[in-house]
Amino acid sequence: MNTFQEQLEQYADVALQKGINIQEGQGVIINAPIEASDFVHVLTAKAYGRGAKDVYVQWGDNVLTYMKMKHASEEVIANFPRWRAQGLEEMAKDGYSVVNVYGPDPDLLKDIDSERVAKANKASAEALTTYRDYIMEDKITWTIVAFPHPDWAKKLFPNDPVALAQDKLWEQIFHITRIDREDPLEAWDEHNEQLRQARERLNKKQFKKLHYKAPGTDLTIELVNDHVWAGGAAESTAGVKFNPNMPTEEVFTMPHKYGVNGTVRSTMPLNYDGNLIEDFSLTFEDGKVVDYQAGSGEESLKYLLETDEGAKRLGEVALVPVESPISQSGHVFYNTLFDENASCHIALGKAYPTNVQNGTSMSEEERDKNGVNDSLVHEDFMIGSSELDIDGEHENGTQEPVFRNGTWAGDFKK
Repeated sequence: MNTFQEQLEQYADVALQKGINIQEGQGVIINAPIEASDFVHVLTAKAYGRGAKDVYVQWGDNVLTYMKMKHASEEVIANFPRWRAQGLEEMAKDGYSVVNVYGPDPDLLKDIDSERVAKANKASAEALTTYRDYIMEDKITWTIVAFPHPDWAKKLFPNDPVALAQDKLWEQIFHITRIDREDPLEAWDEHNEQLRQARERLNKKQFKKLHYKAPGTDLTIELVNDHVWAGGAAESTAGVKFNPNMPTEEVFTMPHKYGVNGTVRSTMPLNYDGNLIEDFSLTFEDGKVVDYQAGSGEESLKYLLETDEGAKRLGEVALVPVESPISQSGHVFYNTLFDENASCHIALGKAYPTNVQNGTSMSEEERDKNGVNDSLVHEDFMIGSSELDIDGEHENGTQEPVFRNGTWAGDFKK
């Protein structure tokens, strides 16, 4: 078995070679918590070793974030420094890739007024709109990889000392991202090929609608015309293949913003920027959320939905079978990067323009006409379980099974 340091080095290799697929002469932006400095140092060294011209690191600090959210004036909370946004925009325009090292504390802001959190989120989303467009339209390569932040590790393993909890979470991360395989890079190639086959089977069908049935869920989702199922490796506008999420177990496409009807119930907690929203349901009419309730975190859900008009509509529908290694781990990770890859999910807010043919070249008016949702937010939440059935409806009204009991059915079985 490889040592921890050897696995960390392999993890960095996977993030750089299969995640962003770094090219010689390219710059890299790394966003990471300060606790991940050892991993960031490995990433940086390897990036320069592979020919990066520059590595720019933005550090995050949970303690400072909490202090600001607790004590800063509302004027400060509701404003995002324009110079920070402009710097990121300039680097994106220059072709920098982005590595987000992600390991949030699910309870960081649980005692902060939800309205303050909502104002801060909206301010950053508005300021970073252009930068985010570079990412969501695949104009640059980008990836998200996990780091076992001490607070996240303690959430998962509350009875263990912090160091042991982190060790356990590292073990989970390395397993789920295939670092414990004999050749992690080759394992990712094989996994990407499996996801490519799954999305191609769906693309050939071009279903008009998907019908979801599960306890608490009876939902119909219309898909946009000429929708494109994606998953696994993506391709930037420059033709560079990359993996946006590591781990990834999903195939996903675009719902029609005006074509969602019925009720859906969450099956896992949603970690929404330091607050947990649990046991919640949403009711849709003509694409819009018209009613909602939550067992806890309802105030946070309210402010999420009120971010803007698009936050009340869907921007993504994703399929993940219960055989996912994340699902099989038996853990709820309280981390969307992991939990969304354990379960079928949908997303409130902005759609990926790449999920419809010619979507990146459409004007705002054309996107709206074609049912492409726009918003300042994009929040995935989990609706899958071993009790979920999904049927695909064709243009002529005939239906066929896509999922039964939480996994592929009919023509979609491997």
